[in-house]
Amino acid sequence: MAREQLAFFKRRKTRQVKELTAIFLWGLLLFKYWVTGELYLLIHPSYFFLVLASSIILFLVFITKVYLLLFQPGAVAVLEENQYQSSLLPRGWASNLLVFVAIIGLIVPPMVLNSQTVMKRGVNDLPPTTLQPQSFLPQTEPEKRSLIEWVRTLSVYPEPDNYIGQKADISGFVVYGENLPENYIYLSRFVLTCCAADAYAVGIPVELPQPRYQYPPDSWLRVRGVMKATTLPTLSDSKAKRQLVLQAAEVIRIPTPKNPYHVSQPSPSSSY
Repeated sequence: MAREQLAFFKRRKTRQVKELTAIFLWGLLLFKYWVTGELYLLIHPSYFFLVLASSIILFLVFITKVYLLLFQPGAVAVLEENQYQSSLLPRGWASNLLVFVAIIGLIVPPMVLNSQTVMKRGVNDLPPTTLQPQSFLPQTEPEKRSLIEWVRTLSVYPEPDNYIGQKADISGFVVYGENLPENYIYLSRFVLTCCAADAYAVGIPVELPQPRYQYPPDSWLRVRGVMKATTLPTLSDSKAKRQLVLQAAEVIRIPTPKNPYHVSQPSPSSSY
């Protein structure tokens, strides 16, 4: 009987340590994402405060449980008898799984969405909820538009011949298209509306002055040139269509931005 009681107390202590470890590691993981700026790769900046608040709450829970365990072990025992209701996993496995995932998150940094993701998801037009009419005012100089602003403009006024001869200066990462000629790339960016899981890519075809192998996929470029209209296959379809293309005059390699995603803003009507 004494051995059984001793084994029971040992198992309970082990569970308590695992639960405390899981709570602490997840608080640390969320805090690490916030401090290092890795949250930019995961969620919309509007939710950064919630992540920080969750991290602080987890640390407070950890401190509270440690205090109760050291100074009021009876209260901890009562809580344990009532807290475990799950029938999906054996008791203790949930803590093991949480600890394992947290350790992986602390060791392995989140990855930036890349050209392979673009090939899987395709290149899209910006949906109406992200369009901002102020981007299309006549005084907006074409060479001051970003890649996103060019895509917005095309979403509203899609006729490519309207932009022939306009200068452009845009930045993005390189995507190869299987159907594109060897001196063409897609210059793309991801638009983030909530989190990386629902991010979608937009882009503009670029005609390079040299073969594209000099610019590997996922490398970031700043391209200056002049817009022209050309009949080309799309990124995901071999069927050619007339579309706007940036004829590059200057191509500059640039480092990957700290925040590689464009953060979408709500439409003006949503505030009324």
